[in-house]
Amino acid sequence: MTQSICTYGFIPVRTEPSEGAQLETQILFGESFDILEHQPGWVQIQCHYDGYRGWIDSKLVTKMEERDVEHWNRSSGHIVTKPFVKVIRESDSTPMLLSSGSRVVFNSDDRNAIRIGSDEYFWQGTLPSGRFDLEEVARGYLNAPYLWGGRTFYGIDCSGLVQNVYKAGGVFLPRNASQQINYGEVVSFVEEAGTGDLAFFDNEEGAIVHVGLCLGQGRILHASGSVRIDAFDHQGIYNKEERAYTHHLRVIKRIIQTSE
Repeated sequence: MTQSICTYGFIPVRTEPSEGAQLETQILFGESFDILEHQPGWVQIQCHYDGYRGWIDSKLVTKMEERDVEHWNRSSGHIVTKPFVKVIRESDSTPMLLSSGSRVVFNSDDRNAIRIGSDEYFWQGTLPSGRFDLEEVARGYLNAPYLWGGRTFYGIDCSGLVQNVYKAGGVFLPRNASQQINYGEVVSFVEEAGTGDLAFFDNEEGAIVHVGLCLGQGRILHASGSVRIDAFDHQGIYNKEERAYTHHLRVIKRIIQTSE
């Protein structure tokens, strides 16, 4: 077996084959990956979506044929846009929550069912409509706690938030803010920033250390402590509780055209 698909709400990906190692990122339900190396209790993987590498618990790897993974990736699917949706796993009738950014393919005889490998997952509630509202998806993460390497409402980091929101709209962005800054066109003035534009922030050494989603009218949605909305201007993000600027603005980039 050289490839697989995540069949859990998410799988933690760590920098080393140890439960105490730093969280690097998370694989979401329906995302596929290559299996690169085996160690006792662990496998090294590379995510197909963004190329990220790391180590995951071998017990969380679903055995699959490579052709089934390739067929899944070629199939037309939907990206979950709500903070959570529930599915029921057929094999043991247990519920599971999928988070925003998960990928589902309704590929079974039952129109509400998702088949991955030998198991099926039955969607609960209204089926995805395919409609995408960037601000609505972004606001669905409000109050999620900040978590380095996180990509779900249980915990998310600044670049994971941006990546997931754009993924829901069918637009690829890489995993890290330092990579995301290379995408899009420069917006010259803060006053011209519209909904969905990305604002990047640097430290004293000039390294990109933060990214957020502009909402227009001098507002930004970003993950800092938690996912929140703050004011920002040509200097950076202003935190009214701290009565101080917390992030220094480097540049604003426009990825897609959106109506405000």
